[in-house]
Amino acid sequence: MTVIPFSQALRERTWSGHGESEGAGFMHDLMTGKGTRDDYVALVAQHYFVYEALESAAARFVADAEAQPFLSEQLTRMPALEADLEFLLGADGKRQITPLPTTERYVARIREIEAEGWAGGFVAHHYTRYLGDLSGGQAIGRLMKRHFGFETNGILFYLFDQIADPKAFKETYRDQLDAVAWDSEERERVIDEVLYAYRLNTELFEDLTRAKAAA
Repeated sequence: MTVIPFSQALRERTWSGHGESEGAGFMHDLMTGKGTRDDYVALVAQHYFVYEALESAAARFVADAEAQPFLSEQLTRMPALEADLEFLLGADGKRQITPLPTTERYVARIREIEAEGWAGGFVAHHYTRYLGDLSGGQAIGRLMKRHFGFETNGILFYLFDQIADPKAFKETYRDQLDAVAWDSEERERVIDEVLYAYRLNTELFEDLTRAKAAA
């Protein structure tokens, strides 16, 4: 019997959730030029809170044998997000933003996983965010540059200048997923958590749409 690598099973079984997240109306408008600069700023603001929680949690797992192989300073996004917010909103940009309800749930979930010390859950969110940033995120960055006239300032979040070959980096990451000694039950838990992360992303876009309509 052919054994499907875990990274392949993970991708195949979560692809529908990934597609729903990418296809959300807010992101569709932003990527097709129907969204505004303010819409993009609102997205960056919510990313700030999510990545602050995720990269804070990374410190909890730095000595964990399951999570450690995935941790890389090359992926760190907080300095870029802080610089983008300063460029987009001014020096006091961080004081101007607040998390939306879904963002609060997203952050709470990451912190819950951190408190539990659940490496598989952390890797699920790490995988969802960073491999997405290295994949579709690159197209988003290029489109924001085109739509709003950014050069590098404003889209630093999408620029992984320490990763020369994103494709090779992602392949190594998937090899690491395949190498983790998770049993079948734990792999199912990780898949479920990735699906939940995608659902949170979709619901965040819905929150952004509602916030825009209420503005």
